[in-house]
Order: sequence, then C-alpha cells, then structure tokens
Amino acid sequence: MLDTKRSTIDKVPTETTAVPTGIAALLAGYREGGLQVRTTVEALLERIAARGEDGVWISVASASTLRARAAELDARGAAGLPLFGVPVAVKDNIDVAGLPTTAACPAFARVPDRDAGAVRRLRDAGALVVGKTNLDQFATGLTGQRSPYGGCESVFGGDLISGGSSSGSAVAVAAGLVPVALGTDTAGSGRVPAALNGIVGLKPTRGLIGTSGVVPACRSLDCVSVFTTDLGDAASVLAVLAGPDPDDPWSRTGVPLPPVAAPRLALPADLGPADGLDQAMGARFDEVASVAAGRAAGVVHTPVDALREAGDLLYDGPWVAERLAALTGFLADHRDDVLPVTRAVIERGSGYDAVATFRARHRLQELRAWCRGLFVRADVLLLPTVPTTFTRAEIAADPVGRNAVLGRYTQFTNLLDLAAVAVPAGFTADGRPCGVTLVGPAFSETRLLAAAAALVPVEVP
Repeated sequence: MLDTKRSTIDKVPTETTAVPTGIAALLAGYREGGLQVRTTVEALLERIAARGEDGVWISVASASTLRARAAELDARGAAGLPLFGVPVAVKDNIDVAGLPTTAACPAFARVPDRDAGAVRRLRDAGALVVGKTNLDQFATGLTGQRSPYGGCESVFGGDLISGGSSSGSAVAVAAGLVPVALGTDTAGSGRVPAALNGIVGLKPTRGLIGTSGVVPACRSLDCVSVFTTDLGDAASVLAVLAGPDPDDPWSRTGVPLPPVAAPRLALPADLGPADGLDQAMGARFDEVASVAAGRAAGVVHTPVDALREAGDLLYDGPWVAERLAALTGFLADHRDDVLPVTRAVIERGSGYDAVATFRARHRLQELRAWCRGLFVRADVLLLPTVPTTFTRAEIAADPVGRNAVLGRYTQFTNLLDLAAVAVPAGFTADGRPCGVTLVGPAFSETRLLAAAAALVPVEVP
C-alpha cells in the first residue's frame, strides 16, 4: 500500500523528546498510550527553546498560559475533541485573543479580544494554540524575507529561503515544533513554503474556511490554509475548519466532490524556462509526473496559457487595487512604517480604474470557462509548486523579480476558483527540495487529498 506520508522531516534534526509530532500519533498517545497534554507542552517548550532565535515566531503564548490550557484539557479528557491536545501555530495576520496581531508591521499591531473564526474552531476541537508566526509583511510576498522581524530560512539550510508569505507557519511544522499551522493563501502563500520545506500545504476553496479575524490582503480571494506533515493530518484539520462563518460575508458552502479511485490526470504541455523553471526542477517534475501518469486512469496533456494569463491579473491587473483598498487608511498615517518593497507592490493598485476592472473581470470569466472544460476531461491537474528555489542573498539582490517567479504556478488558483494541495516530491538532482501541486475545481479538497496519496510517489525509482 502506498505510504501517504509526505514529509522529509526525519532529515531535520530538531527532535528533543520522544513525544510524537503528528496529529494521528499524538491522538493515539493520548487515547491509548497514557500521554498527557502537559507532557506535550513541556516537549513543545523544549523544542522552541532548542531552535533559539530562528525567525519563526513573532509572539508565543506564555509557558503559564500553555500549561493552564494543558491542565484544562487533561482534566476534561479527549472525548468529542478531534484535535485534543494538538499544538497549533497561527500566522500573524490571523487573530488570536490576547496575542498581538501585527501582520509583520509593528505599527499595525493590536491585541484582539476574540479569536478569528478559524482559530475558534480549532480551540473548540481541543487544540492548543501556541503562538503567532512570522510572515511577509501584510501577506504580500512569496519569499519569507519581507519582515521587520527577520527572514526565515528553509529547514534544509544552505541559505535557501523558506518561501512565504506563510513562512513561520511552514517552518514551524517542518521543523517539528508543531504538527499543524494555519497560514493564508492568496497567491500561493500556503503552497510555496510547503514546497520549500518538504511538507503538505492545503489551499482550500475560497470561502470554505471562514476568514473572519484575518487581516485582508485581497479580501475576495483570501483563504486560510493548512500546513501539516502528511495528508491524513491535513484532512483531519480541514474537517474541523470547514463550514459556515457567520462573521465572514465571503463564507460559502458547496457539495464536496468525492474521491475518484483512479483519477484522470491533466499534465501541462508547455512548461519551460519562460516560467523560470530551472533544469533540475523540471527534470524532477518530469520524473514525478511520469509515475503519476502510470497510476492514473488516463492522461490529458493541456496547454496552461490560460492559467498564466489569470495569474498575471493578480499583480499586473486590478486585483492589486484590492490590496490598496484594505490598507488605504493605514498607509495615509503610517506610510513610512511599511517596508518599501511591500509599499511599492500595494501602491501599484492606484493605477487601475473601473473600466480596467470590468474588462479584467470579463476576461477572467472566460478563463474560468476554459478551466471548467479542462476539469470535464480530467479530475486533477498536476503542476510543479515552484519553478525554482532561491537563496536569501539572491532574493536580496532582486526582491521583486524573483518573488514573481515563485508564484508562476500558484497565483492563478484563487482567481479561477480552484482548490489545491501542495505535497513534497523529494529533491532535485542537485539536492534542493521539490514539491508538486494537485489542482482541482472548487470543493474538490477530499478528491485532491486522495489523488495525492494515489498518484504522487514518495520516492521515484
């Protein structure tokens, strides 16, 4: 039977205790092995201390707060709590009551008195909220380097970037600090760092997980995303988070598309250097795609020009104005408190008028129609998650151009109303982490998770 674990976490020497780090293993320990939540908390505190100042956290709940929550859970017991005693990290553009929300901008910081809708669902399911993680400022970036709290490095070292904007959340999971973390994903922020750290990144359908209490980037497109080390854990967390959010006007529900025993696979026919795809990453993707094709019920080779065109609308079209709309008031009073690279991206939104917006919306509807036709012929589409990787020095030398390359295969997804799951796919021949993404129609999360387990090899012969 295919091993559904999608992690290279065993290559990262961060374990300081025998307490398990996966959700399923933790729950088994609580229910059958005598493990107590207070033991998990002490192990968690050890792990965080052992890594030191790593750029992952912006704020962490106090040890006394975590121990009090552990005592509360141990006294209550696990019955009826699907995430009982599971430590969770939360990206710092998502509200956690009592901890600052900064969106990686100190001047923006405020301390909310209530949890975001997604966080509230986690707590109600028995989770232990550990702290707030670093990000590219205002979730505007895919590198993990646009933060006044410092940039994050990939767990694989070598000065490789972590990816972003959900940088700290991805590293927290990949380093074994927590088994699950929340990110957000508008252009790829929940998938790019998953690929660069060897973990699973689930980007659900827009509106499936409520975004109340989330600092908006592009409010009509923003999604709360999930990082885990394996597909089963991602499914468990999604089951808790999915559902109506009465405080989010963009919340919606739909009929989930069921898994397919032998999925029909769409493969891109025209990837290459024009996308920034480097030779080693392309070769690794071809290996993974070859194995996946052999396991699929059928294969459709398709051009992906429509995906590129849709993706370009996000930053080179009027949707960038939605970022400006979210921050116009703050920028009026705090322009100099925003990083220059972040400010430059957001302020491009002032260059679009209503005519340009409606033209782009009409064109996007045509591109969505093309997508609907593709998913009549195929159940899932397989793509590289990123075309290449960069070092921190390379990003510093070209922070805008190289950031754009990282989103080439991700930033169309929300505009086209698609779901996606990024999974690790080993390493390139020159030793860099490689990930692939399965994409499907809205509400296809269950189908995508099953297809990833069925099609994507952990090791390619």
